[in-house]
Amino acid sequence: MPRPRRSPAPAAGTPPALSAVVDQLRTSGHMVTAYVRNPARVPTSWGDDVTVVVGELSDAAAIDQAVQGAGAVVSALGPSMDRKATGLPLVEGTRNIVAAMQRHGVRRYVGNATPSILDPREKPTWQTRLPTFMAKTFLRRAYDEIVQMSQIVMTSGLDWTIVRFLAPKNGPARGQLRQGFYGHDKLGFNVTRADIAAFTAAQVDDDRYIGAAPGISN
Repeated sequence: MPRPRRSPAPAAGTPPALSAVVDQLRTSGHMVTAYVRNPARVPTSWGDDVTVVVGELSDAAAIDQAVQGAGAVVSALGPSMDRKATGLPLVEGTRNIVAAMQRHGVRRYVGNATPSILDPREKPTWQTRLPTFMAKTFLRRAYDEIVQMSQIVMTSGLDWTIVRFLAPKNGPARGQLRQGFYGHDKLGFNVTRADIAAFTAAQVDDDRYIGAAPGISN
């Protein structure tokens, strides 16, 4: 979770996504507190520059510790695509994060989602209908999780931004992104995970998409 450059920011997420976002926040000059489940997977490159708080998403006290004093919260959390997965842990975790932010007066939240979540200012297109249909049909648990966790954030009263994308790919950042809203702006399909991390981290210092869920693609 980032604490702005002038103070730290908490970041939470799965190891590869979290590491990429933390690296981007550090490059931008932010002090960062990383909320992790498994400390053994913390990159050695972080050294003493990143404060690490260990806990499960169900651990409200540990999340509260990570959020306290932050200037913003960046979440790289995303549902498991494993069909054997059960429960909705990210829903409980997001509820705990939002509650801690409200308790400590931390206003800025930046997270990730898919076009299954519509921004209020856009209209459905094939790029929103197709992934929603596929997710509802084949990955219903993951769909329910991302919808519910996004609703918690979007109705929280916080200064939130949810960055949406369709098909994340490995590879270096391209540095050029299409961004905007489905049905209004020309958005593609693929986007590199490095570009997702860079755009997500950049929202901490950018108020253009507060209260919005922009879509991005390469």
